[in-house]
Amino acid sequence: MRLTAFTDFGLRALMRLAGEPDRSFTTDEVATEFAISRHHLIKVVRRLADAGYVRTQRGAGGGFQLARTAQSITLGQVVRDLEDDQPIVECFRADGGNCLLTPRCRLRKRLAAAREAFLAELDRTSLAECTYPARPRSRAA
Repeated sequence: MRLTAFTDFGLRALMRLAGEPDRSFTTDEVATEFAISRHHLIKVVRRLADAGYVRTQRGAGGGFQLARTAQSITLGQVVRDLEDDQPIVECFRADGGNCLLTPRCRLRKRLAAAREAFLAELDRTSLAECTYPARPRSRAA
């Protein structure tokens, strides 16, 4: 299974926040640190906030930080929440797609089982287990 860049960015941001859970980060800061699009990250953070993983504050001194403990967040649920509109194959789309094999397909059930096994493995992993530590601060000379 391949995750979208959207989910990848969301996981990276959460891992970074988990490294310093009491600190608020700006989107500029996280985007720069991971060399990702700030514009894209803003959308990701909005979705993470809507799902209750982060809380945000606008304006001067604003930013985003974990809304819950890293131990209470499973990677499986994060992936489900961020990939909710991304079907693994066409026939998994809400409208069923246009695959001509659908009426007699023997692959669909196996793909569904593989997807569930993938997510079940991620359900056994908390964000705390994948924390991205803070970078060591350089000493002033």
